[in-house]
Amino acid sequence: MYSRPSFARLGAGIAVVLAALAVAVPALGSRAHAAATSIKVTATEFKFVLSPASAKAGSVTFTVTNKGKLAHDFKIGGKKTPLISPGKSAKLTVTLKAGKSAYSCTVPGHAAAGMKGTLTVK
Repeated sequence: MYSRPSFARLGAGIAVVLAALAVAVPALGSRAHAAATSIKVTATEFKFVLSPASAKAGSVTFTVTNKGKLAHDFKIGGKKTPLISPGKSAKLTVTLKAGKSAYSCTVPGHAAAGMKGTLTVK
């Protein structure tokens, strides 16, 4: 009833479907885990306000807005933003592990004046 060419085509079709699933299933699963945490950071003289005040471990994107009158930057997880002029914003994405992550402004004297803190990473 069945000829060899039919089985060959059927086998090739199954191979294509399995290959597509092998690529699609991990990609779909990683989307659920790839959602980055977003935190808004407001910089003024001489403090930072983070909202929310904690993050989930993994990729975290900080949107830092300088509402002060002096230039500031924001450093966390070994990375920092460029110097942010008053009224401007910058984004910074870092990967954080569970625990505590210190952040600060690296402009001389600003951290000592209060522009520092610790983010809880869950």
